Amino acid sequence: MLVSNLLAIKSHDVATISQERTVSDALLVLKERGIGALIVTGPTPPLVGIFSERDAVRALATSGAQALDMKVSQLMTSDVQTCDESTTITHLMGMMTERRIRHVPVVHDRQLVGMISIGDVVKARFDELEHEKKDLLDYVSSW
Repeated sequence: MLVSNLLAIKSHDVATISQERTVSDALLVLKERGIGALIVTGPTPPLVGIFSERDAVRALATSGAQALDMKVSQLMTSDVQTCDESTTITHLMGMMTERRIRHVPVVHDRQLVGMISIGDVVKARFDELEHEKKDLLDYVSSW
């Protein structure tokens, strides 16, 4: 299965936030949308970073409540791993596991076209395994 297959099921909607907004603003967007990460936008397309719940927790642990007034750009992860629509789910799963990341932006021709979370990958793999199981049971029962 490819990332493009997953995006066809999931949608291409990506939550973004400007690098100039505050951490408090970012946390509100995360809460309202029920998601774990935002793509951070700036002058360089398609993104300048990613801001996740993990970034917020680390900032609160080190800076306390003052972290809420900081700009997203001060706390975001700027070394963002991306993939494209032709990336396989198996490759993506390996990359996410190896790098210990939970969200990977999907980029095509320097345009942001989606975001894949570890939950999306696990669900896709689970669905594949269920389909394979059904096929095997059908094959065995046809004897």
